[in-house]
Amino acid sequence: MRSKDQKQLAKKRSAERLTRHFGMPFVFLFGMSGIINVLALTGSFYMLQVYDRALPSGSLPTLIGLSTLAIGLYLFQGMFDVLRLQILVRMGAQLDRRIAPLAQRVSIDMPRYGFSAAESLERSRDVDTVRGFLGSPGLIALFDLPWTPVFLIFVYMLHPWLGALTIGGAVLLTLITILTELLTRRWTGATQQAVVARNAIADSNARNADVLKAMGFAGRAVERYRLANDEHLELQTKTTDVAGTFGAISRVLRMILQSAVLGLGAYLVIGGELSAGAIIAASITSARALAPIDQTVGNWKSIAVARTAFKRLKETLVALAGAESPMPLPPPQDSLRVNSITVAAPGSGRILLSDVGFELKAGQALGVIGPSGGGKTTLSRALTGIWPVLRGGIRLDGADLPQWDEESLGRIIGYLPQEVCLMDATVEENISRLAENADPALVVAAARAAGVHEMILRMPDGYRTELGPFGTALSGGQRQRIGLARALYGNPFLLVLDEPNSNLDGEGEAALAAAIQGVRARGGIAVVIAHRPSVLAAVDTVAVIQDGKLTAFGPKEAILGKVAREAAQVADPARVARERSVAERVTA
Repeated sequence: MRSKDQKQLAKKRSAERLTRHFGMPFVFLFGMSGIINVLALTGSFYMLQVYDRALPSGSLPTLIGLSTLAIGLYLFQGMFDVLRLQILVRMGAQLDRRIAPLAQRVSIDMPRYGFSAAESLERSRDVDTVRGFLGSPGLIALFDLPWTPVFLIFVYMLHPWLGALTIGGAVLLTLITILTELLTRRWTGATQQAVVARNAIADSNARNADVLKAMGFAGRAVERYRLANDEHLELQTKTTDVAGTFGAISRVLRMILQSAVLGLGAYLVIGGELSAGAIIAASITSARALAPIDQTVGNWKSIAVARTAFKRLKETLVALAGAESPMPLPPPQDSLRVNSITVAAPGSGRILLSDVGFELKAGQALGVIGPSGGGKTTLSRALTGIWPVLRGGIRLDGADLPQWDEESLGRIIGYLPQEVCLMDATVEENISRLAENADPALVVAAARAAGVHEMILRMPDGYRTELGPFGTALSGGQRQRIGLARALYGNPFLLVLDEPNSNLDGEGEAALAAAIQGVRARGGIAVVIAHRPSVLAAVDTVAVIQDGKLTAFGPKEAILGKVAREAAQVADPARVARERSVAERVTA
């Protein structure tokens, strides 16, 4: 129970990390905003003194003195305004530096749990949104808002009726702000979801551009995007209409109230209850009192979006707080044990692999065969820790995968996925897994083990050749072989290859077989998902996975012979019936 409480406390503290270092700066900025707002009374005092003292006395020195003082106060106000904005911008940059890498880490993990690429990238966009808001007029209006009573008190001191009118206007604009929040809250969330859905379709279209062009259904893909975009535009229009309408009403009311203050001031002057200078001072001050409320209403959309982004970032930190750093373990050297694992598809929760278990020793290579959709790729994702297991466990030398930290596990495991996607970096950086100061000898050794060293040397800049986005400048076979070199980098103990020869020619398949043999020779373990039987030449053990179940496991010759006999029986049912009849007669 204590451990659970400690985890909850850790999550709470992680959520507080977003504002932990901003507490004192925000207090300082709040105080600075008070100074700025007090200095904003300069214009009112200046007009009051000019009309009520300088003009009636006809004193030029008084006018010069008042003007000099006012200019000095305005300069101080401008200096504090600039300083406040610069502090906010730097706070945004500091937040970005600290939170953006964490948000990126969550973005990388999210697809493992069934989220789309567009949903994953929203975390990085959230950081941009919050950073941008920290230097925006919306936040500055929120800083000025608590100081509105200073102006209301000043107007009230000029005359109670003027104060009452200004307070009434402030209350009315506040009600408009609350109404704007209530009406836009639902639309803001729906609009964000529509943006994610639209971006997901756009991302899918970009990734499948070749297929869309070659097979002539780019138009239908664009139409699908258009429908999602129309839904987004409809929701955004509704949100903007509400915020824009109330923003316009707020501005009109503020102008009406300012004119009403002038009219009421003139009436009081005529009645001898107010001076002429007080009219101008009251008009300027009432406008300044209502301005933060008006700006808050006008910027409410950006305020709501930033609030939603900030909430998601807090959730991001809470999610990261749930992961504990395991104790470092020595590299495995002996075995891989799969203990009755059950794996479900992230997002849908559909069981793809059920009660699968086997054990491999150092120096063994397992070939996994079976029909498409049977669960082979799911097994590869479970073995590498990409997809979590619901039940059971995967152990390296007796230690379950979660007992290894991510970097250590990365050094232990080499993985070649079914669809090889290379980084937008050089060949060297791709093979070395973006390692800083990578050892060239290890890079070349991995390339030689994959049989791709000579091919790389023929590239324009050799190992320093830039591959571009996704490595699309290379052929499928070239990408697969560089991906194999990346998987072999650092001599990992466990090598998991998912259909590694799908794009390889004869030379590439020979290099692949040699790489698997090399893993076995140095005491590693290889697991190869195979559709083409040629890759099975280098394995000594075969597993058959059908409908999410492990239906056979054992020495290669025995399992392949059994599979061949079963295939022959399915192909010749009459022969099976004859053999069964003979067997029954012999038994009788």
